[in-house]
Amino acid sequence: MALESDVKTQAPAEIAQAGAVLASGGQGGALAPIAKSKPRRSVRSFILPAIVIAAIGYGGMKGYDWFVNGRFLVSTDDAYVGADTAIISAKVAGHVAQVAAADNSFVHAGDLLVKIDDGDYQLAVATAKSKIATQDATIQRICRQVEAQGAVIAQMQAQVDAAHAQLLASEADRQRASLEFDRSHKLAETSFGSQQRLEQAAADRARTAAALTGAGASAAGAEAAQSGARANLDVLEAQKLEAVRVRGELETTLAKAERDLSFTTITAPFDGVVGNRAAELGEYVQPGTRLLALVPLSSAYVDANFKETQLASIRPGQKVDIAVDSLDGRVVEGVVTSVAPASGAQFSLLPPDNATGNFTKVVQRVGVRIALPADALQKGDLRPGLSVVATVRTRDENLPKPTLLGALGLDASAQVKSAKP
Repeated sequence: MALESDVKTQAPAEIAQAGAVLASGGQGGALAPIAKSKPRRSVRSFILPAIVIAAIGYGGMKGYDWFVNGRFLVSTDDAYVGADTAIISAKVAGHVAQVAAADNSFVHAGDLLVKIDDGDYQLAVATAKSKIATQDATIQRICRQVEAQGAVIAQMQAQVDAAHAQLLASEADRQRASLEFDRSHKLAETSFGSQQRLEQAAADRARTAAALTGAGASAAGAEAAQSGARANLDVLEAQKLEAVRVRGELETTLAKAERDLSFTTITAPFDGVVGNRAAELGEYVQPGTRLLALVPLSSAYVDANFKETQLASIRPGQKVDIAVDSLDGRVVEGVVTSVAPASGAQFSLLPPDNATGNFTKVVQRVGVRIALPADALQKGDLRPGLSVVATVRTRDENLPKPTLLGALGLDASAQVKSAKP
């Protein structure tokens, strides 16, 4: 190793001496100047320009991407997954007899969630049905009375007709007796008739007059009896109507009892996941007692609160890139469905009133509802309350992408479109 280093250090000196001899033509004259070799360029001289060129290219690419897409993106991290969660509560009082749904379990619409002891409600239904049966018997009895009273009225009508016939007969007898009395009286005045005959005619006239009066009274009594029978019939009809209406009330009572009985079986109103279950076996619950929550993960959505300065270009139907924090930033594509009619501050418990006192302008936020795709919802990863980052693509995708020439007014197609009326 030492020998090799000596050779390497001596070689340049020998080469220099040989060069000097050759430069002097092999003679002892003066030494000619030796031409210097061209220095080699270092690697650093290539790295720096390459870095600068790469930086310019990267910056140009980012700038072009911003010009084409980035300036049309509106983003906010004040966004959360939401769902129309239903709080399942008891409608009737009773002890919890069964809890069929476990925490965080998926249930279908109509599946049993909680069962309340229904013994008292079964008895209430049975009692209501018994009362209706009794009322039906009452209505049938009144109907029979109405039929019987109709027969009585028909009998009274016959009696009235007979009384009227008797009245007519009595009137005819009275007229005959009156005429007979007139003839007997004339004969007695001319001495052609006997006094006995005259007295007999007078008695017949008086008897027929009394009979007519009695027949009239009988007819009046028959008509009065008929009116009373008709009045009784009206009373029976009113009682029947009252009984029918009471039966209607009893049917309403039965319907309520059956409805209360149905409330003892609490089922899922829609497909969802059970959460925050509070119902326990044997617990006594009152109407309104909170039992559990049912979350419809298949209909989850995103509520993004954008600043008021970002709303100018947001429209329903625009696509949204949703980065979910819980999924390591995985992006889900959604669609803007609606924009809230007012800022969130207006829906707060105490809305701000800036008409009095000092005023400090604060940028308001407005909620934007974003629908999620069905394939992303089927996985069940998007749960209410999760934080997301929503980025709305406000550029109309039906139009061609903007170009630098178009921005400078040099795009031929743009010039043709602007030239058209």
